[in-house]
Amino acid sequence: MARAVVTGGAGFAGRHLCGKLLSEGLEVVCVDPLVEGTGARHPSKWNSPPRGAFRFLEEDCRSFFERTDERFDYIFHLAAIVGGRMTLETAALCVADDLAIDAAMWRWAARTRPGCVVYLSSSAAYPVSFQSEENRRKLSEDMIDFAVSLGVPDLSYGWAKLTGEYLMKLYVERYGGWAVAYRPFSGYGEDQDLAYPFPAICQRLLDQKGAAEVFVWGSGRQCRDFIHIEDCVDFIWRTFTRLPNGSSLNLSTGLATSFIEFAQLACAQIGWEPRITGMSDKPEGAFFRCGDTARQSSIGLSPRVPLTEGVARMLDHLGDTPA
Repeated sequence: MARAVVTGGAGFAGRHLCGKLLSEGLEVVCVDPLVEGTGARHPSKWNSPPRGAFRFLEEDCRSFFERTDERFDYIFHLAAIVGGRMTLETAALCVADDLAIDAAMWRWAARTRPGCVVYLSSSAAYPVSFQSEENRRKLSEDMIDFAVSLGVPDLSYGWAKLTGEYLMKLYVERYGGWAVAYRPFSGYGEDQDLAYPFPAICQRLLDQKGAAEVFVWGSGRQCRDFIHIEDCVDFIWRTFTRLPNGSSLNLSTGLATSFIEFAQLACAQIGWEPRITGMSDKPEGAFFRCGDTARQSSIGLSPRVPLTEGVARMLDHLGDTPA
């Protein structure tokens, strides 16, 4: 039986990935300190409790790396200090601790020589110069090229993830390791923490049903590429042993949806048509962040959960049955 360790495995993406790995017959060790405000949940509180060969360690992955030289077939490294946009903008130096987390993981991998390291990067690593209203384009994997030039990523979280990918490059080239990275865009799912925009907007709209006017953060015209967590996990499982060593892949749909359009879709499913306005005193982030899907399509990846279904599932989970 193949063995995998999942750092940050009790977080939103981590617990879904653990479930997928267990369903495919892997033995899984989940390492997570359950830090408040990160969306992490004890396995006993997951929507789908883990079944199979599963072990949970409630500790910081850095202490785990220090105390063991245990070898795994696969490392899935999701551990990071991250949150919604407010966290990224107001706790930038705390988020920068991700640099230390990633450095410790790559050193541990170099020491223990796992079969493969799967590194969860982020679309925040892409140059923000390609995400403005005036200069917007779909973000393709080749826009990050350490051999040519690099643009400025999004805040300290983007810098940490970009650095993590550079450490992966060194791990592959200097240490002979096998590793791949994924750049998820705006992942969402029914059990996501309300610090993230997708569930937060849905919950706010349910609470304000019938109001003449509702608000979304920023101008409301900023666009995101929303992809369901089931598709993210499926894409990773289907490709992590097939991607070229040292390569990166988007986890995206290629569809850009503005926050106002998203709110309109949710309101329509709830059953009313309010005026939707942006809130200029709230952070907006990048204006246009959408993934290019050419590389995904070339290896047969296509999302299965359309946005309309994702919204309906979220609303139902939050306690409302869409009309």
